[in-house]
Amino acid sequence: MDSNRRAEARYRRQKRVRKSVRGTNERPRLCVFRSSRHIYAQIIDDEKGVTIIDASSLSKEVRERIGNRCGSKEGASIIGNVIAERAKTKGISKVVFDRNGFLYHGRIKALSDGAREAGLDF
Repeated sequence: MDSNRRAEARYRRQKRVRKSVRGTNERPRLCVFRSSRHIYAQIIDDEKGVTIIDASSLSKEVRERIGNRCGSKEGASIIGNVIAERAKTKGISKVVFDRNGFLYHGRIKALSDGAREAGLDF
């Protein structure tokens, strides 16, 4: 499959999911993005249009915990734990999950499972 068509298909899925998934002040949106080497997660309040919390495999304190497992399921699970811990410090316990057009499988699922294990409810 051509990479351009693959990106267009992900964009269509992203728009379809985003119609029903909106982050509010009480229940912000946990948005996930993955590249071939890294994974990123952020908690967004869509009413204000503000990113409240973020975590990625590129940040220094997270990279120390991940080591060389940036693009793996174990690394994604650690990112999920980190984003949930940071959310707890801000008083956020419930979020809506936005898979951002990616299939709920592999690293995306591992990140969400890691966030759930750390106490985030969605």
